[in-house]
Amino acid sequence: MLRIERVDYLDPIQMADLLMLLDRYAQDPMGGAEPLSTECRQNLSGALQQCPTAISLIAYQNGQPAGLLNAFQSVSTFAARPLINVHDLAVLPECRGQGIATALLQHIEEIAREQGCCKLTLEVLSGNQTAQRTYLRNGFAGYELDPAQGHALFWQKKLC
Repeated sequence: MLRIERVDYLDPIQMADLLMLLDRYAQDPMGGAEPLSTECRQNLSGALQQCPTAISLIAYQNGQPAGLLNAFQSVSTFAARPLINVHDLAVLPECRGQGIATALLQHIEEIAREQGCCKLTLEVLSGNQTAQRTYLRNGFAGYELDPAQGHALFWQKKLC
């Protein structure tokens, strides 16, 4: 049985599940192939508690944590409405192929609609074809404003 729960960042059991799932994702090649740092493990709960736009969902399969979605609400300046960016979406390797990612995406979409959001956004690695197929099946598409100008690229500048 699949159950999706919104994480209470003050709940030590849910935070332990979130950290386990996030660490497994971080150790996957699609998550960078490195475990979470000790600093991250110690500070993530507090950082999420201090971020009022943070939304985390855990998928429990038969009572066991199986998948995670971390998202953050922001604002679309062109629509003057809120949006939600899916920052992390991960399913444990042994639980893949069971519709867990789709269930998590559907749940965050329900939250976004309830909050009057104009869209959901996310990033995906160009080499992660499995995730891309999942996102396409769930209505996501590459971002562009004008096809003649090309599609959006996700860049970063590390500060620490």
